[in-house]
Amino acid sequence: MHESVLLEEAIAALSIKENSIIVDMTLGFGGHSSAILKRIKRGFLYAFDQDEEALTYSQKRLSQIGNRFEIIDSNFRYMKKELTKRGVKHIDGFLFDLGVSSPQLDEEERGFSYHQDAPLDMRMDRRRTKTAKEVVNTYSQEALRNIFQMYGESKFANSIAKRIVEERAHKEIETTLELVEIIKSAVPMKERLKKHPARQIFQAIRIEVNQELEALEEALEDALEMVTVGGRVAVITFHSLEDRMVKKKFKELSEVDAKVKGLPEIPFAYQKNFRIVTEKGIQASEEERTKNRRSRSAILRVIEKVK
Repeated sequence: MHESVLLEEAIAALSIKENSIIVDMTLGFGGHSSAILKRIKRGFLYAFDQDEEALTYSQKRLSQIGNRFEIIDSNFRYMKKELTKRGVKHIDGFLFDLGVSSPQLDEEERGFSYHQDAPLDMRMDRRRTKTAKEVVNTYSQEALRNIFQMYGESKFANSIAKRIVEERAHKEIETTLELVEIIKSAVPMKERLKKHPARQIFQAIRIEVNQELEALEEALEDALEMVTVGGRVAVITFHSLEDRMVKKKFKELSEVDAKVKGLPEIPFAYQKNFRIVTEKGIQASEEERTKNRRSRSAILRVIEKVK
């Protein structure tokens, strides 16, 4: 079963009280939500997910702990709309855990893994129509190159995009391992020995299929607007694109004007509404990294609304 990354650190960072209203933006299989629910005897937990299997599993798991929760079957980008519908306007804490859950990776037919043969799917919400197969077989060479560069940060984006377009001219690319072989053929052998050449490309396609960065940008904006004074927003990222986006946003909201930065006391007019709680970001302990490989790239960043 999926192990929640940075579980203790994330829960501590949220500074939960018994009556806190908390939103878990990425419920998954309920690891973080379970820990939150145990701490809110008089508060309430709202949790978002769009994966049917995760929703069913977590409903049972959380029901065994208590009933002060509601699971919302929706992409977290619609959080504000969904909570407003329920008359909820102020939240004491938001948690984002942006990793793909282990069960999603482990289920071959989901097509997230470049180690197992499966149809090219990669949808987190299987009710959506766009799949990885559509991206790979219909996007132009230029569009493929752009997403491989932007979302995968691959230096072989151009040669891989070119090879995909050449191969699909003969036959539609249908499975993950077919795609892996095509990617390998476009990457020099010495580079293949350093790291798996498909990792960055599969990440890029997954982000494109699920519109992950656009969703994160919208949801983060709304969370920062809705969090109460004294409330916190905690975000666990697993790759540099998301981490940079979160870091930049937090910095924008908390960095005081250079003119007053060195003063012993910042004048009220220059004080920002937010302060960063984790200056460098929190990484998994050596023990967790050994036990759970997924935690190795995880970074937790936390911001607090102060006025």
